[in-house]
Amino acid sequence: MELEVKPQEQPHPQAGAARFTLGKQSSLAPDRSTDSAGTAVDEVIDPRVKLMYLANEGDLEGIKELLDSGTNVNFSDIDGRTALHIAACQGLSDVVQLLLHRGAKVDPQDRWGSTGTFRIASWRGIQVAVKTLEEELFTDEDKVKAFTDELALLQKIRHPNVVQFLGAVTQSSPMMIVTEYLPKGDLYAYLKRKGALKPATAVKFALDIARGMNYLHEHKPEAIIHRDLEPSNILRDDSGHLKVADFGVSKLLKVANTVKEDRPVTCQDTSWRYVAPEVYRNEEYDTKVDVFSFALILQEMIEGCPPFSTKPEKEVPKAYVANERPPFRAPPKYYVYGLKELIEECWSEEPFNRPTFRQIIKRLEDINTQLAQKRQWKVYSLALSLSLSLSSPLYIFWIF
Repeated sequence: MELEVKPQEQPHPQAGAARFTLGKQSSLAPDRSTDSAGTAVDEVIDPRVKLMYLANEGDLEGIKELLDSGTNVNFSDIDGRTALHIAACQGLSDVVQLLLHRGAKVDPQDRWGSTGTFRIASWRGIQVAVKTLEEELFTDEDKVKAFTDELALLQKIRHPNVVQFLGAVTQSSPMMIVTEYLPKGDLYAYLKRKGALKPATAVKFALDIARGMNYLHEHKPEAIIHRDLEPSNILRDDSGHLKVADFGVSKLLKVANTVKEDRPVTCQDTSWRYVAPEVYRNEEYDTKVDVFSFALILQEMIEGCPPFSTKPEKEVPKAYVANERPPFRAPPKYYVYGLKELIEECWSEEPFNRPTFRQIIKRLEDINTQLAQKRQWKVYSLALSLSLSLSSPLYIFWIF
């Protein structure tokens, strides 16, 4: 299927309309493994799970063997992902074609894609992500006007830690936005796979998020409030850095000093595990709601589990309103150089007590510097110890 899309920019006058070859993309794609074990999978693994793994690895022969043995091509995991979702998000067109030929359904959507349908497209020789806005956004005149107003702002957003907006379709239905495609997946999938991160990695990732958010918050003439900052909306690029994504396109960017939702937020609008208490109470809010969410993400990277992971999601914001916060269970050594105190300030009950992202960046940079110095000292100590252990025997001559 091909779709003509009006790009944001033309590199030269002769450039025509872009052509997009579309394929389904999951919003939650696992990273391609670089394990030396290749595509070898233990035979005791459920063949349906094995199908998901081989789809991620691009193992055509293995996939054919499983499907020939009767494995369900449309099996989905706990997050609603199918082998087709994973193969499409990895850009494995040959696997996608095989799965489609074997009856894979293209309609199912994983539970992380509830705000719009994502597709992979080819644009001027590069892969891009195309998000089709939900129907109510382009059938409601007020929504359409709001979207086009916001689009003028989106075109100006340029930052290394924010997913790059490339173009949009506004003159026909469905309306779409086009952004850079980051096949390494999101922070949610990364944390699910890796678990708790080392402090140095957590701080590095936190700096990426904070820099992207600071750019949005300090955008002129008006601040951009994300309001839906969570691990599934933070993507990894090829170099391992993080980029803030999905910043208001489906929900519309909040462009003001303070804003208020038209109606109370529901679990269909956002993940309640990361929502600030003032949003849940349907009060006016400002950029500090993103700082609250950031604190929860930073703690999750160190703890290795989502905030209040044992509570039902609908109960979590009630805990925040009651001034409860996720417990610190990791050993104190993981909350180095004031990291715990920073988190506690960021999720303060009163928004005005939460630091700005500019202040957060400064403190994270200080922590990062201290961690680097500690690593250098460890390397120096190890090198010195190794040098002494490998040195020639020490001969001592006594002179009488």
